Amino acid sequence: MSDLFTSAAEERLRREAPLAARLRPRSIDDVVGQTHLVGAGRPLRRLVEQDRLTSAIFWGPPGTGKTTLALAVAGSTARAFEQLSAVTAGVKDVREVIERARHRLGERDQGTILFLDEIHRFSKAQQDALLPAVEDGTLTLIGATTENPFFEVNPPLRSRSTLFRLEPLDAAAVTTLLRRGLEATGAEADHDALELLVSRAAGDGRQALTSLEVAIALAHPGAVELVHAEAALGTSALRYGRDDHYDVVSAFIKSMRGSDADAAIYWLARMLEAGEDARFVARRMVIFASEDVGMADPLALVVAVAAAHAVEHVGLPEAQLNLAQAAVHLATAPKSNRVATAIWDARAAVRDGSVGEVPAHLRDGHYQGAASLGHGSGYEYPHDHAAGWVDQQYLPDELVEQRWYRPSIHGHETEIAHRMRQHGMSEDERSRDDRR
Repeated sequence: MSDLFTSAAEERLRREAPLAARLRPRSIDDVVGQTHLVGAGRPLRRLVEQDRLTSAIFWGPPGTGKTTLALAVAGSTARAFEQLSAVTAGVKDVREVIERARHRLGERDQGTILFLDEIHRFSKAQQDALLPAVEDGTLTLIGATTENPFFEVNPPLRSRSTLFRLEPLDAAAVTTLLRRGLEATGAEADHDALELLVSRAAGDGRQALTSLEVAIALAHPGAVELVHAEAALGTSALRYGRDDHYDVVSAFIKSMRGSDADAAIYWLARMLEAGEDARFVARRMVIFASEDVGMADPLALVVAVAAAHAVEHVGLPEAQLNLAQAAVHLATAPKSNRVATAIWDARAAVRDGSVGEVPAHLRDGHYQGAASLGHGSGYEYPHDHAAGWVDQQYLPDELVEQRWYRPSIHGHETEIAHRMRQHGMSEDERSRDDRR
């Protein structure tokens, strides 16, 4: 009787579970997205198909399918599957799983996979409790985390695991998920509603399915229309198609380049309100910091990279503050593209055949026999000189007169220009220049 009631309860939970849970795949063939891992011939697929998967860590943003992928692995293997959440489980639970795994191995020669969700929530002591069973093969551990495993997973456990990085789902994968959701619920949705749900998902499959489920409930018994999708998302749809994506980001970059902080903030707001991927925005600002600000304000790159890190670690909506701060800093910073033109021109020169020999005094002189070849001979160590600089040749003979980086007169580059000018002077000339 107890088994009957348990079975009935489980069946009801399956029926009433969130749509994302109901759509979880039964095998690796049903996984949506992550083709770099589960596509034909890709590493994770090959390991699973051969049932030779060793301990692994699935690392990626929320909603990218870490739990889904682990359950798909479970459906594609002959090994037993156990699941724990680090939020609720303790050392006692881990030891019980290990004991059951040992019994299976001894009685039926069957291995066990333990899926540990939120592994970063486990303390060092809790992670250490897993180590012996992972090391001797009693357990194959699959840990899932949204945090960088190099910071959050103990080195001994991490070194025994293969790291698989999951990426945000692209628009095609999210669309596939939503169509599966419609099929599973017997609902319909118009094109505009689906497009809005896809654009606002930001690569998060679980969020997309949750929003769809709410929209279906709001539309019942009719088809999901744009108004239902807007209500489910709690926001209005902005016109933001493929052309708008490129046009708006172009306006954002050009506004920062033109030093208009208000325009930069406006276009940033347009992108965020339209559901643009915040990581894309952050990447564009990191590029801009070197391409358009460069050494006129060396801090600009630090600010842009910090904003990109904030997007990863804080996420929206809070990271909008970090992105706005970076946008204002970049827009109001002095501008110079001299670093960008330097590397572009230097690479063009190399492609065109400017590949002279490394001067003998710059060659590696640390290995046996190098001195007999003249390698390193005559090199002067700049730190041995009071100025921290010494006049010697660093370019190949054929290129000694070439100049690729020419600082502008903007911001910090005026100071750089002064230092470079001094390096080209005699000692007496430098002294006179300093007195000015």
